[in-house]
Amino acid sequence: MEIISLLLEEALSPYQVTLTTAGMQDECLVTVRNPADAIVVEREFDRAQLMDKRGLVDVVDCLLRDIKIAEGRLEPSVIAALRNAAQTRGAVRA
Repeated sequence: MEIISLLLEEALSPYQVTLTTAGMQDECLVTVRNPADAIVVEREFDRAQLMDKRGLVDVVDCLLRDIKIAEGRLEPSVIAALRNAAQTRGAVRA
């Protein structure tokens, strides 16, 4: 997991990334802190998703989007479109 933490930190630079075990189902809590050491994003991911190359790319994309939302760098219309796209994907998978 140390290698994955380093990869996430490199991809999300200048943010600091911490991975910790969470939940009962082999999940990891990813905590992203800004350079001032304030938590910007905390999300749980399945450990298997972090171990898969494609899954890791999805995690980074998700975290980058969440960072932009948390810092107010995405317009409300973009946020609504992202939510709609996520709901549509969820309905297709179900």
